[in-house]
Amino acid sequence: MDRKKTLLLLSLIFVLTAAAAVFVYPKWLGGKYLPWRLGLDLVGGAHLIYEIDMANVNSAERDSVANGLRDVIEKRVNLFGVSEPLVEVARSSDSYRLIVELAGIKDVATAVNQIGLTPFLDFREVEIGDDGQPKNFTATPLSGRYISGARLDFDQTTFAPRVALQFNDEGAKIFEELTAKNVGKPIAVFLDNALMEMPTVREKISGGKAQITGQFTLEEAKKLVERFNAGALPAPINLVSQQVVGASLGQDSLNKAIYGGAVGTALVAIFMIIYYRGFGFVSVLALFSYIALTLGVMKLLGITLTLAGIAGFILSIGMAVDANILIFERAKEELRRGLMKKSAIEEGFKRAWSSIRDSNIATVISSVILYYLTSSFVKGFALTLLIGVLISMFSAITISRSLLRAFAGNK
Repeated sequence: MDRKKTLLLLSLIFVLTAAAAVFVYPKWLGGKYLPWRLGLDLVGGAHLIYEIDMANVNSAERDSVANGLRDVIEKRVNLFGVSEPLVEVARSSDSYRLIVELAGIKDVATAVNQIGLTPFLDFREVEIGDDGQPKNFTATPLSGRYISGARLDFDQTTFAPRVALQFNDEGAKIFEELTAKNVGKPIAVFLDNALMEMPTVREKISGGKAQITGQFTLEEAKKLVERFNAGALPAPINLVSQQVVGASLGQDSLNKAIYGGAVGTALVAIFMIIYYRGFGFVSVLALFSYIALTLGVMKLLGITLTLAGIAGFILSIGMAVDANILIFERAKEELRRGLMKKSAIEEGFKRAWSSIRDSNIATVISSVILYYLTSSFVKGFALTLLIGVLISMFSAITISRSLLRAFAGNK
């Protein structure tokens, strides 16, 4: 790449860096503050643990019921305007628990009361207007407590996914009467007063068995089964633990994390300049660009920052510097062999790239495994580390290399 193209690329990189820095902290230009999404440990809030009572649920259906309950609770939590709520199922032998984290929420008592309500599933008749669109819903006696189970099924001809429902004896009679008077009309299914599905009745259905077909994917059909089971099977949840994190404690943790990261980065920058001199100055420029771009990407993606996430990001800073050190050491070896500086830099990059690539790929694989196989606390660490490592590879390939080429052109 000639010098003109290198300088053009560097100009684009630094424009992006400046834009990312403003986006990360827009108060620099006096603009309206666009807040970060911060986790419970940084902004305060409530950490709630619920025990799911599975006494009346068959063992084969417990996972489905737990997942359905998680779905319903997550929707309820969103009503409080929590920026990034955490609702997950924790299983230990035969015990099922729901873990709920409400970052930044103030009215914890109301949230606890609302979350603790049992999900309610009911069926309603639909009044169709003159325009052929649903106009009104009328409640019926049929509710989730009459469903003995729901399962995923497939059409024998098209193999399209569908949902099979089984009513108990009392529910079968109500369902038969309901379908008999609504042939050719839709019946709406509501969960927590939110419309879930509105299938059309094709004929009177006897025997307590029904099928819901529609234009949904396999994942959507599975989700529907889970929600039916959550509303159909009695699985109360009981609050067993409640912890409130004060906003002042969270702010103190955030300040310490930012201070620690800033001091660590400054010490790394000083070391690089003292030890590598001109090369070190190049690495510091690349490092600051890397930090701004990485934080900008994280904020753009709406990632919730936690203390663990900040730790993952700081670790990725060290890995970004490590890539520069490998390039510099290889380049110094080539200089000692008598190569010109420009040739030594190109050769040093080529020789260092395989080590940079392999170490970063290993970290990416580890981060993906941690993200999918661990709890939320470790997930935050894994996600920020993954994003940081991916951008550090871009930084080594593009930013550091372009700066070194420009640096070599002046020496």
